[in-house]
Amino acid sequence: METNLFNRISSSIDNVDSICVSTPAGRAVTYRELFDQTAQMANALVSLGLRPGDRLAAQVEKSFSAIVLYLATVRAGGVFLPLNTAYTPPEVEYFLRDAGPKLFICDPGSLTTLSLIAEGAGAKVLTLDANGQGGLADEAASHLSEFRTVDRAADDLAAMLYTSGTTGRSKGAMLTHDNLFSNPPSRKSSFESQNTTYRGKFRTNVNRGSRWN
Repeated sequence: METNLFNRISSSIDNVDSICVSTPAGRAVTYRELFDQTAQMANALVSLGLRPGDRLAAQVEKSFSAIVLYLATVRAGGVFLPLNTAYTPPEVEYFLRDAGPKLFICDPGSLTTLSLIAEGAGAKVLTLDANGQGGLADEAASHLSEFRTVDRAADDLAAMLYTSGTTGRSKGAMLTHDNLFSNPPSRKSSFESQNTTYRGKFRTNVNRGSRWN
């Protein structure tokens, strides 16, 4: 039985040529295109040193490229840690030092401010913006659109979400592949972000629980 969240969701898609994402600009993305892009991104992440169980922290705008990054991380066996774009540099430093991610992805505009913080926490830094541009996107573009999804157990971690910290210091909550798949909205939903309408089966509690909004 497939237990990696990505495989469990992707195997439930009946028609990979159906539309899963539509943008206000009129761009329509099929599931096949989404899977190809996650494969390229997963290949890039592995080439950058991400190994099964490693954490990837991302402070990026909600966008289609962010969804690709999330799915690619899970597909590569990594643990996705989304960080609210409103977090200040000191807050980001706390999360990175506490979580110990292998990679940290941020908007190009934040690179100057956050690169030293991330490197001090032992993370390799790359950039990705809401339009799918940046150093990570450039790296992904050089890779093949084929990737064998990494096998993970149902109780292996898929995401790490920090609490709001209203009653004390924020703490990381661990979510497994099974946790995320058992959440009904992860299997069927429709939601809107600032730039893109997402249709289908790829919403999870990751963007709600982490305050990634």
